Amino acid sequence: MSIGNSPEADRPSVGRAIQQARTDAGLTVEEVSTTTRVRIPIVQAIEMDDFSRCGGEVYARGHLRALARAVSLDPEVLIARYDAEHGGRPAPTPAAPLFEAERIRPERRRPNWTAAMVAAIVAVVGFVGFTLFSGGKTTGNPVAAGDSADAEKPAPAPSRSAPPAKPAPEPSDGAIAGLPKDKVTIKVTARDGKSWVSAKDANGKLLEDGLLEQGESMTFTDKKRIDLVLGNAGAVQLYVNGKEVKEVGDEGSVERLSYTPGDPQAG
Repeated sequence: MSIGNSPEADRPSVGRAIQQARTDAGLTVEEVSTTTRVRIPIVQAIEMDDFSRCGGEVYARGHLRALARAVSLDPEVLIARYDAEHGGRPAPTPAAPLFEAERIRPERRRPNWTAAMVAAIVAVVGFVGFTLFSGGKTTGNPVAAGDSADAEKPAPAPSRSAPPAKPAPEPSDGAIAGLPKDKVTIKVTARDGKSWVSAKDANGKLLEDGLLEQGESMTFTDKKRIDLVLGNAGAVQLYVNGKEVKEVGDEGSVERLSYTPGDPQAG
C-alpha cells in the first residue's frame, strides 16, 4: 500500500494507513504487537492517530518505523507524512555569537613632583638637625636597624616541596573479570536522551518494560539469554558482559537485540 503518490485529499492519515495495511496483510493487532514489541494499547492508539501514548515525537517516529516494516509500508514515507501532519521536526537553534570584552587599559599616572620635592626638603632638614644635635661627630660604623634585625632572625628552614601527584591509573579489566562468566550481564544507560527499554530472559519472562529517563541505568542478568528492545537506540549506552557495544542504533530507531554469556565477541 502506497501513501506517498496519491493526491493529498485521497491519502489516508498515518494511523489509517497503518490500519489499512495491517488489514490487507491479514494481521491482527496482537500479531503486530508481538512482531514489533510495541504494546497493544499503543498500536491501537496510533491506528486512531493518537500519538499521546508514545511518550514524545522521538518515540512516535520509532514506533512508526517498526509498525511500517511489520505491515510492509515504506517507513521513510510514513514518517515524512507524520512530520507534515504534526508540524515537522523542530529547527535547530542557532548558536549565539560570542564577543570578547574589550580590555580597558588603566591610564598611566604622571609623577607627583610636588610631593617628591617636599619629601626631599624634609629629609635635608632632618639630616641638618641631627648633625647639629649630635655635634657633627659620628663614632663607629653604624649598622642599619633593618640589618640588625635581619641578623638576629634565624635562617628560614628549607621548604619541602610536595611530592608530585601520581597520575590516575588507567582503567583495568578488573571490572570485566569480576563478572560471572556463566551468566549474561547487560547494563543499559540513557546517556543522550530518554529511551524506552523492554527486557526478557531466556524463558520469555518480562524483566522490565518502561521509559528510562536521561542519566538513568538498568542492569539485567540471566544464565542463558537476555532479549532487549530499545526505543531511541541512538541515545543508549550499552554494556554487555562488561564490554561496551559501540553501535547500538540510530536516533529514534527501535532495535531488538539478544545476548548470551559469550557475547559480545568483539568490542
